[in-house]
Amino acid sequence: QVQLAESGGGLVQAGGSLRLSCSASGSTFSSYAMGWFRQAPGNERKFVAAINWSGGNTYYADSVKGRFTISRDNAKNTVYLQMNSLKPEDTAVYYCAATGLFGLTREKRAYPYWGQGTQVTVSS
Repeated sequence: QVQLAESGGGLVQAGGSLRLSCSASGSTFSSYAMGWFRQAPGNERKFVAAINWSGGNTYYADSVKGRFTISRDNAKNTVYLQMNSLKPEDTAVYYCAATGLFGLTREKRAYPYWGQGTQVTVSS
C-alpha cells in the first residue's frame, strides 16, 4: 500500500500560479502511475492529469491542457501539479491518487489509493 499527502493549495488571484505536491510513503513510489483529480462543491470528482511510473507519459483533461503540468520525482517520492493561468473555475479540492495499472487512465475507479486533498481557491 501507499499513503499519499497533498500540499501546496491556497488562495490565488485569477491568472496566478500554484504548485501542488503529493508525497508518497509506504511502498515503492515508482511502481505507481499517479493522477490528480479535483472536486468542486456539489460536483463529482473529476480527472485533471495523470503520469506514468517514469514520468515519460502524461495525460490531461482538456480543461487544463496547456495550463497545468504534471511531473514526478521518484527520488523524492513526490508528484507535482504546476498550475498556471488559473481561473475561478479551477477552484476545487485537489486530490492525488495512485494506481498500479501500467497505462494512464482518467477513471477514478482505477485508483485505489487517495490523499486527503488540498483546497485551491481562485478569486476573480
